Amino acid sequence: MLRKPLRAAVAAGHPWIFRDALEPFELPAGRVVTVVDARGAFVGRGLVDDGPIGVRVWTAQDEAVGEPLLRRRIETAAALRRRVVPPATSAYRLLHGEGDRIPGVVCDVYGTTASIQLDGAATVVWREPILAATRPVLEGLGVVGALLRTGRRGTKLVEQAWGEPPADPVEVVECGTTLVGSVLRGQKTGLFLDHRTGRARVRELAHGARVLDLYAYVGGFSASAGRGGASHVDTVDVAPEAIAAAGRTWASNHLDPTQQTLHVADVPEFLAAAQAQRRTWDLIIADPPSFAPNEASKAAALRSYALLHGACLRLLAPGGLLLAASCSSHVRAAEFEAALAQGAARARCVVQVLERWGAPPDHPRLLGFPEGDYLKAVLASVVA
Repeated sequence: MLRKPLRAAVAAGHPWIFRDALEPFELPAGRVVTVVDARGAFVGRGLVDDGPIGVRVWTAQDEAVGEPLLRRRIETAAALRRRVVPPATSAYRLLHGEGDRIPGVVCDVYGTTASIQLDGAATVVWREPILAATRPVLEGLGVVGALLRTGRRGTKLVEQAWGEPPADPVEVVECGTTLVGSVLRGQKTGLFLDHRTGRARVRELAHGARVLDLYAYVGGFSASAGRGGASHVDTVDVAPEAIAAAGRTWASNHLDPTQQTLHVADVPEFLAAAQAQRRTWDLIIADPPSFAPNEASKAAALRSYALLHGACLRLLAPGGLLLAASCSSHVRAAEFEAALAQGAARARCVVQVLERWGAPPDHPRLLGFPEGDYLKAVLASVVA
C-alpha cells in the first residue's frame, strides 16, 4: 500500500515505486503485486524488487501481469523499431526497459547477435519467460544467438542464453559506418548505441576539419568524422584496449591510417599538454563516462564537467564546434548546460548553443519518467 501520494505519477507512466513510499512489506523478488492507495483503490501492478525500488510497475490498468502482457509489449517494441531504425543500420536497441514499459529489460541487436540485459532481481527471476518471449521476435529479425547479461559492476555475468556464440569482436553497420566492438567484454551491451544521432551529426560536420575525439572508447565518433572527410582525427582514451579497438574501427571503414593519430592518455592530462603546445581543433567531441553514478556524486560531477568544457573551449579554433555530452541520468539538462556555462566562464568566452538532442527513437523515453531522459548532447560554438 502506498504511503505517499504517487497515484498521478504512476498513472502518467512512472515505472518505479521506491520502497520508502510503500508500507513495509516482505515479499520475494519477482512476485506480482497490486499496489493500492490509502483508501484501498487500485494504483498499479508490477513486480517486487529487492533494492531501493520496491516495485517496478508494469501497468496502471487493472490487468494481469504475466507472459501475455510481456509478449505484447515486446511485439509492440519490435513494431516501433521497424519504423524508426534508419537504413544501413544493423545495430539498434530492440527493448529499452522502462521506455518500452518492460522495466529492467534491455535488448540490443548487433547484426545476428542479441545482447539481453536484466536489471534488478525481479527480472532475473523472470529470465526464462523473458528469454522465451524475446526469442521468436529476435529469430524473426535474423538473430541466431543471444547473450544474457546480469548483475552490476563487479558481479556482472555474461552467458550464452541460446543459439550460436557471437563473433568477437563483432562488426556492425550504423547509417553506413562500420562500428567494431565486443558484446562479450564491452561496456553497456557492447557499444554505445544511444549516440547514433551524434555520430551521424559529426559525419555531417567533419568535412575538412581537424577533429579531437575524447573518451573515444572504440572510436565511433572518430570513424564517423573520418567518413565525413575530416582532414585529421586525434583519438584519445586512457584504456589501451579501447584505443586498439578504435584503430580497428578506423581500418574497418577503409580510412587512411595517416589521417588518424591514436593516443593512450588521460584526457585532462592530454588537454593540459595540448593547451601548453597551443594546439587547436575545429571539432571537439567530449563524451565522458558517467561522472555521476548516483545522486551523492552529482556536485562533483558538475564541477568535472565545467573543468572539461572549459579545457575544450580553450582548444577550439576560430569557428570551431564543441559537441559536449553526458550520459549521467542524475544530471538534468539544465544542470549540464549550467556546467557548460561555467566552462565558458573559465575559458573567458561566450558560447552559443546550436543544437540539443538526446537518445535516438529506438531508446524511447516516457514523458512521465524524466529519469529515463538520461542522455544529453549539446553542439556549441564560441562567439567572437
